[in-house]
Amino acid sequence: MAAGVYLHIPFCKSRCSYCDFATDVYRTSDAVEDYVEALCSEISGFAIAGGNARSIDTVYFGGGTPSLLMPRQVGRILNVVQEKFSISEDPEITMEMNPATVTPASLKEYKRLGVDRASFGVQTFDDTELKRLARGHDAQDARDTFGMLRDAGFDNVSFDLIAGLPRQTLSDWERNLDEALTLGPEHLSLYLLEIHEGTPLAEQIKTHRQPVPDEDIAAEMYETMIDKVTAAGFRQYEISNFAKPGFESRHNSKYWRLDPVFGFGVSAHSYDGSKRYANDRDTAAYVKKIGDAGTAEVTRETIDQASEFVFLGLRLTEGVDLEKYKNRFDRDLLSEHAHEIERINDAGLIEVFESRLRLTRRGMLFSNEVFQAFV
Repeated sequence: MAAGVYLHIPFCKSRCSYCDFATDVYRTSDAVEDYVEALCSEISGFAIAGGNARSIDTVYFGGGTPSLLMPRQVGRILNVVQEKFSISEDPEITMEMNPATVTPASLKEYKRLGVDRASFGVQTFDDTELKRLARGHDAQDARDTFGMLRDAGFDNVSFDLIAGLPRQTLSDWERNLDEALTLGPEHLSLYLLEIHEGTPLAEQIKTHRQPVPDEDIAAEMYETMIDKVTAAGFRQYEISNFAKPGFESRHNSKYWRLDPVFGFGVSAHSYDGSKRYANDRDTAAYVKKIGDAGTAEVTRETIDQASEFVFLGLRLTEGVDLEKYKNRFDRDLLSEHAHEIERINDAGLIEVFESRLRLTRRGMLFSNEVFQAFV
């Protein structure tokens, strides 16, 4: 089984009001160089189990805004990954990008270096909403950047859009979907807004500068996006993810199928097949720890694989393969959780279909409640 590699690049032009990720504002090129040096050092010093080159078939630059890196920095990181791991002949190499952070020249260089998939942080095509979110770009920037991606030869592009924003109406959301579908990416990640404590948006809502998002309208938005996007030829393969045939995210699917993913960089999480571990969330602390000890790991735990296999697998529209569960864990899922499954099934949130346990369409809206039954 090929693993994946995740590379966290924390730098952003500005801090979005809703963001809870480990990010830092891009201040100096020297700080970025120091970070890239630490990241490459961490990858080089990674101890692969058994001392053999571990096969990987996906690489994912996440953040933050990885497209703030210069192409030579991206190339250096990929060279170190290639030296440490055995990369398949046809890897998926994704880079998260924000509008107005790339040029035609930089995109062509990223493509030449092997980046073949762009995960594009649009979030909304409404300029007023973009300002409220402190996104640092406008809708025209998004359109222009998408055009540059196509011109540079990117034929696998994903858009991120957020539903349920404060003051956002159902018609606002439909206009976002219509514009995204008109532009024609191969993949859409469509998320309902989550309010995270400690973010500027959470503080704005707490102090009544922004209204509390309406949950009923958000539910309508979710139903609308499924209908509209699937009618346009996209297949929903995960709660929030839709793809044209053959363009599902191979990297993100590893998380939902509980496959190994090795994470590098500040706050990066890894799963090696039995244990989950994570790096320090502070960028300066991460760089110092890598320099001093070669590792910035702060947590390590053995996970309940059977439990995670179920609630991660339920995120996929195909659900959990009951036979695979039995073969992997020598347990029968339906009898093991008979009471919980009966209760959730009676509520119309889950179903057994063709030897798979899967969420219903209503269950996707209340997925967290379902997942609690298997934790």
